Amino acid sequence: MGNVRAKLREKIIGKRTSGLLVPIYEKAARMVIDSYYVPIAEEIVAELSQITTPGPETGRRMLDLGTGPGYLPIEIVKRVPNLRVDGIDPLLKSIKIARKNAARAEVGERVHFEVGDAAKLRFRDNSYDMIISTGMLHELEDPVKVLNECYRVLKPGGKVFIHDPARVSVGIDKEKWRASFNLREKIIYRLYTLFSKIDAPDTYSQKEAEEIIAATHFKHYQIEEYWIK
Repeated sequence: MGNVRAKLREKIIGKRTSGLLVPIYEKAARMVIDSYYVPIAEEIVAELSQITTPGPETGRRMLDLGTGPGYLPIEIVKRVPNLRVDGIDPLLKSIKIARKNAARAEVGERVHFEVGDAAKLRFRDNSYDMIISTGMLHELEDPVKVLNECYRVLKPGGKVFIHDPARVSVGIDKEKWRASFNLREKIIYRLYTLFSKIDAPDTYSQKEAEEIIAATHFKHYQIEEYWIK
């Protein structure tokens, strides 16, 4: 039943778990829509076109875990007319921003955003043709549990597509980004960068990723490891 493809990307800054960081992260994400989200969206659309799952005539369904400001699913539905995407994130602040972004892009009817726990999905078994996630795997307390939830809600023949960590901070104009911060955001960013030096975000090596996936229900998977300067 399905397979999982993990793309591991190392040496990237950008932990999104704190609600205080959401406005800062959103500003960075907005700056890389064309350079980051569009290429990933096109790659995912190509993967989706190769999937053969039950009931495609009724329209495809995709789930985005850790959707953040929603830019990736928004770019995806622009390219696939018969697709509906559900995006979940643990932070209400992110969901509110994602809903506004979808409405602004005039795709609000086909993209649904809600607060959700990736380790305890409310969706029924065999609901989705494809499940995607960017920059979330390394932040999970129990990645095996989350991937098993993906397996449960994935249709037979479906795919899980994971990029981790995300490359949002790579390619942005950092001076322009920091110049956009208000006083509160400047303080939060300084505290965050200081904390990151003391306690850098964890990332997985290819071997560690293989061990995680091997402990799940998935039997077929492909891992590609990238190093980003």
